Amino acid sequence: MIADWVVPTVEELGWVAVDDSGAAGIARRLAVECAHRLGFSEQRAGEVAIVAAELASNLHRHAERGSLSVRCLRRGEIGGVELVAVDSGPGMRDLPFSSVDGHSTAGTLGIGLGAVRRLSDAAGGYSLPGRGTVLTAQLWPGEKRRAVSSAVAGLTRPMTGERVCGDRYAARMAGDVLLVLVADGLGHGPLAAAASAAVVDAFLGSALEAPGPLLEHLHRSVSHTRGAAASVARIAGGSVVFAGLGNVAGTIAFPDGERRGMVSMPGIVGHQARGVREFTYELPPEGVVVLHSDGVSDRWNLRDYPGLSRQDPLLVAATLLRDGGVRRDDAGVAVAGCGVPA
Repeated sequence: MIADWVVPTVEELGWVAVDDSGAAGIARRLAVECAHRLGFSEQRAGEVAIVAAELASNLHRHAERGSLSVRCLRRGEIGGVELVAVDSGPGMRDLPFSSVDGHSTAGTLGIGLGAVRRLSDAAGGYSLPGRGTVLTAQLWPGEKRRAVSSAVAGLTRPMTGERVCGDRYAARMAGDVLLVLVADGLGHGPLAAAASAAVVDAFLGSALEAPGPLLEHLHRSVSHTRGAAASVARIAGGSVVFAGLGNVAGTIAFPDGERRGMVSMPGIVGHQARGVREFTYELPPEGVVVLHSDGVSDRWNLRDYPGLSRQDPLLVAATLLRDGGVRRDDAGVAVAGCGVPA
C-alpha cells in the first residue's frame, strides 16, 4: 500500500558545476555543512565528505557537462544528506559492473563508485551510452540503516546565472492517498522562489485531499506573493485526480512511449483562479505520473530510456531534468508511480 512508503521533505542546497578539479572540494564542503547542520557525527560527516568528493571526482575525470546537487532530506526529526550526480555522457553499458571495486576506465584504482555504494544508506544509478549517467546517494546519521523508499521524488535547478530556483515540488501522504505538487513562481530569482515556497508551505500545511479545493486554498493563501503556476495530482487506487493553473504540465507516461496529458487551466495561483477544475484519469500499474514546469521541454519520452520507468523516481526526475531542462529558465520535475503499489 502507498501508506507504507515514506515521503521526505527536501531542501535543495544548490548545484555544483563540475568543470575543474576544484569542484570536488566545493561539493565536499557543501555536503559536510549539510551533515553538520543535521547533527551528523564527525565520523559520519567524514563519510559524507568521501561520497561527495568521489561523485564529483568521477564527474571531472569521466563525464561531459557534469554537475552535482546537494540536498537535505527530513523524515520527522531525522535529517539526511542526498547527492545527485548528473552528466551528459559518455554513459556506461554496465553500470553495476562499473560500480565494482577495481573496475576503472582511466587507469585508477577504481574504488570511487564502490566506496559510494558502501558508505551510503542507499545508492542508485541509471546510465545510457551516448546519453549520460545519473547517480544518487543517501546518507543518514548514526549506524548505517536501510533508507526507506519513497513513492515520489523531484528535482529542481535554477536558470543559468541565478543562485535560487523559482520552481519547487512537494508531496504528502493522506492515508493511502499520495498528493504531489509542482509550483513555478512567476519570473526568476528570490521573489519567484518566495512565491513557490509559500505555495509549498500552504500545501504541506493543509489537510485537504481533493486537488481542486486544495488549489483554491493555495490561491487564497499566497495572494501576498507575485503568484505561481501550480498543479496538484492526487494518486490513489489506480487513478489520478489532477488540477492545475498555468504552465505546470501533468502527464501519465508509459514505457512504450504512450503519453496522456492532463488538463491544466489558465490562471495564476494567488492572482487569477476563476477556472479551477478537476480531471480524473486511469493510472495502470505501469504508468508513471510526471509533473514539470515549463522550464522542462515536453518532448521527452520514456521509450527513449529503456528500463528507466522501473527505477527510483529520483533517477527518472533527474534524467528528464538533465535532457529536457532549458538553461534560460528555472526547471522542476516531480515523478510518482515508479513501482508504487496500487
